[in-house]
This record gives sequence, C-alpha cells and structure tokens, in this order.
Amino acid sequence: MPLIANDAPLGERLIHRGYLTRGQLETALQLQREDVSRRLLGEILVELEYCTEEHIVECLAMSLGVPFARLDASLYDPQSLSLLQRDYIEQNMVVPLFCVFDRLTVAMSEPANLFLVDEVSRLTGKEVQVVAASVRDIRRLLTTLPDAKVFVIDDLIEEESQSEVTLIETAVQDITEIEHVAGQSPVIRLVNHLVATAVNEGASDIHIEPTERSLRVRNRVDGLLHKAMEIPLHLHAGITSRIKIMGAMDISERRLPQDGRVHVMLNGRKVDLRVSTFPSHRGEKTVIRVLDTHNTALQLKELGFAEDVLARVISGVHAPNGIVLVTGPTGSGKTTTLYAALNEISSMSNNVCTVEDPIEYHLPLVNQFQVHERIGLTFSAALRTLLRQDPDVIMVGEVRDEETAKTAIQAALTGHLVLTTLHTNDAPSAITRLINMKTEPYMIGAAVNMVLAQRLVRRICSNCRISHEAPRNLRRMLEKLGLDPKNLQRGAGCRQCRNTGYRGRVGLHELLTITDDLRDLIVAGVPVAELRAAAVATGMIPLLNDGLSKVREGITTVTEVLHVAGDGQHHTLARDLETEEPR
Repeated sequence: MPLIANDAPLGERLIHRGYLTRGQLETALQLQREDVSRRLLGEILVELEYCTEEHIVECLAMSLGVPFARLDASLYDPQSLSLLQRDYIEQNMVVPLFCVFDRLTVAMSEPANLFLVDEVSRLTGKEVQVVAASVRDIRRLLTTLPDAKVFVIDDLIEEESQSEVTLIETAVQDITEIEHVAGQSPVIRLVNHLVATAVNEGASDIHIEPTERSLRVRNRVDGLLHKAMEIPLHLHAGITSRIKIMGAMDISERRLPQDGRVHVMLNGRKVDLRVSTFPSHRGEKTVIRVLDTHNTALQLKELGFAEDVLARVISGVHAPNGIVLVTGPTGSGKTTTLYAALNEISSMSNNVCTVEDPIEYHLPLVNQFQVHERIGLTFSAALRTLLRQDPDVIMVGEVRDEETAKTAIQAALTGHLVLTTLHTNDAPSAITRLINMKTEPYMIGAAVNMVLAQRLVRRICSNCRISHEAPRNLRRMLEKLGLDPKNLQRGAGCRQCRNTGYRGRVGLHELLTITDDLRDLIVAGVPVAELRAAAVATGMIPLLNDGLSKVREGITTVTEVLHVAGDGQHHTLARDLETEEPR
C-alpha cells in the first residue's frame, strides 16, 4: 500500500485504507456543505453507512499519530480504574487501561481533545498516553468494569409488552441509539431486564443458554421452565461477563465452572441471586437462582398444611429436644419449610443456629453459618463446633453422610432440638436411610420426633378457574380415588397464568409422628413397608391422600397430584387425563 501524507484529510485516508470510494466521498462532502448544522464529515459518513465508526476513529488516530485499539476486557488493569471516578469515566468516555511506572494509558473516543487529556493527567497525577477507540468499543468495555456490590434495578419494560423476540430486538436497537440519554449500556440494561422480569414473574431460576443461532433465556416458574426470550448470540459474552462481575467472579476464566452471589434491589426490596456458570460446547451456560423472600412464604401457616397436620408440626418444632426431619427430592420446598419453622421458634430467649450450604435467606434472631468444604468446614465439622456455641435449636441444611447423621443424633440426645433434611421418597423411608448411614436403630428411635415428607404441586389459577367433567373412560378410576369425576376444577388459561391454568404452588405433606409403638418397631428393625402400615394405622396421612384432599378442595388438579405423589398406574392415569381433558 503506497504511503500517504501525514497531513492528508480524513476522506483521503479513508479512501487510502479502502474503506471509502471517491464517489461516496464526493456525496458526503456535498451533504456537509449543504448541512446547516455543520456536522462533521465522519458523522455524515457513518449516517450514510459508507463507513463504520471504527473506520473513522482509526483514520483520525492515524492523522494524529495516535495508536488505534479494538478494546477487549482483557486489556485493562482493574487497579488502574481506581485512578478515576466511575461517573467521570462514563461521562467523558475515557477509560484508564493500565499504568507502567508513571505513564497511564487511556482509551478515548476523541484523541484530539487535548483539554480532556490534560484534565486526566491532572486528576491522576500521571503522564497520559492516549489510545484511540470507538465509542461503541468503550461502551462495551464499560459493561465489564467492576461496579458496586448492590445493584438497583428499575423497571425497564412495561407489562403490556410485545412478543419476546420482537421486544428484545427492538430494545437492544433502541438502547444502543439512546444509551447516552438513558445513562446505561445495552448489556447492563438487558441483564437488569432479565432479572427484573424473572422476579416479577415469581421465577425461581433463570437459565441463560447459548444455542447454535441465539442465546435462549428460560425462567422456571412454579417448577416448570418456559421460554422467556431469545437474544442475539453476539451478546452472549457481554451478558455472561456482566453477570460474572455482579457475582464477583473471574471474567477471564471460561474453562471452569464458577459460583457467585449478587444482592439486588427491585421495587424497594432486596433480592438475592445465586449465580452458577458452566462451560458447554457452545459457550458458558449461566443459571441464576432467584431468592426472593417477598414471594416466599416463610410462615408455617402459609405452606398449605392441613389443620391437624399444622398443629402437630408446630408442636414438634417447639419440642425442647429431638430431631425433626424434612424429606423430599430436590426442589420440593424442604429449605422453605425449615426456614418457616425457624421463624416460628426464634426469639430473644433462645439461641437458634444454622449450618447451611449455601445460606439462602437471612433470618433475624438466627445465627447462620456457611459450610466451606474446600477448607474442611463440612456439615459434620461445623455441627461439632456449633455444639460448643451453647445452642438451643440447630438447623442442619442436609444430612449427607454417616458422620453428620451421628453428630445430629448425638446433639438431639443431649438436649438440643435439631431440624434437618434428607432425600427420601416418603416419611418412613427416612428411618431406613438413617440406618443405611450406619446409625444404630435404638439411637434413631430415641432421637427422632417426627418426619415430614413433602412435594410441591401447582395451584389452579384463581383468575381462570372453571369446573369440568372427566372423560367417561376415566371416571371409574377417579371414583376409586374418592373423587367426583363430574365436579373437578382446572384453570382455563389466561394472561395472568401464561395460559397454563396454574399460578403458584402449594405443598403436599406426609407427617410421621414417632409414637412409642413406632419406636419399638424402629428398634426392632422392621421393614419399611411394615413401618409405613403401622404409621398409617396411627394416623399418618400419605402424600397421595393429602393431595387428593386438596383436589377436592379445588386447590390443585388431579393430574398434578398423581404426577408427583402417585405410582406408575397413577402416572398413566395422569397422562390420560392430560390428553383427553378439554383445554
């Protein structure tokens, strides 16, 4: 490429670099002569889409003898950022990149602005070396800069929005054009919108997944994932980096899984977010767990207990000692039940302590401790130490191993009330699970007060609830379950429930209270089937029966109950009902 004079005008430099033709330059110059607002040539060329902003800045930098750089998050040194206030950086589009001895390199969109260069030198006390960069690159880099630990999220989009795909594409384009007015970059606004939308929907998790052509966002609402929006794939790196920064994670590490935590403010209330990233063959997938106490019932009376069961649960958590076990699969609301129990019994007159991994909700009057297995602070180790802290009530997030089980039982036998969880399918199976952990049956019989098994089912939407009759070929099976097949309830589907017919969830419960007769059976080591039969004989209501009661009350549907609490035959009936019910 032949050389060009140092004082060559911008248009000639653009032609020399192959970014512009002679005819396009003449057209732009003519428009500039006719423009009463006296716009710069570069602005006109970008508006006509003859050149990009990067082309203009690159050629201007050449004429000024200033290096041109395409910015990347790996270019800046976080320590250099502290030399200038964040507001100043955003207002003047100047980013400190790194400092070598007393020479500070900064990226600017207007490298010819000598007044700004002098001001930066005065504020930092450093000699300033200028690097030219486009406004687009600088704004993109600003989305990856460290920010405050608590982020305030405003409502970005009204409820009466258009379809998801159209909405996102329009929002990104509009934000890019007016971001200097809004005061926030597109990526920040987009991440805020993702979180705000999920919280307003009552979602428990946000899944951000790279696909072949786009970035798919799905929210888990009432236990089921549904598509929230599609985002252009080129925003994947920016969104992931922004979330990592919010969660105090390493944005440069993309090969290993990472975990973080974020505290945000939405509509005046605090919401905690747990972030997990995991590398896949298409890039990192991000899952955000939403912990919103505003949408979580932390009172026992709000969890859907039958009246007689609620009374026995409250009596059990007020016991002076012993173990209260809550069982069920992942996502069945065990932790919420434990927190509600702690709220029931915590006061200034007792010492309530928890060992958790992780701490999901912060409770007043409760001392909460986080497990750190990497440094050896396991559940069992933390529990042993906690016993020297003079506790009255101890909540252990989960009994995972033999040592934790034995320590929890020992604590219960020495005068402490212990609340904890296990992963079992029903209440009687919890006893067998403890025995499999090599815990002596006589110790289990002496220590365990009650076992509460639970599941979550979706509530019928109160806005679109209707009555319906079951198909004729399925009525006899429903009658065997004690249901009236001609008077069932379901949701017709409306905007409030996203046309699912369900809104919110409620618990199904199976409470096993350990009586003296049951203690004898536990010590004798009877099979779980015999223990279950004896428990039912003493008043235990199985999960399925509790669910069917809620069906008769119009709280949920028979299909929901049979899916989560039924056996194989019940699951078949549930599928048949879903297939043949009019929707």
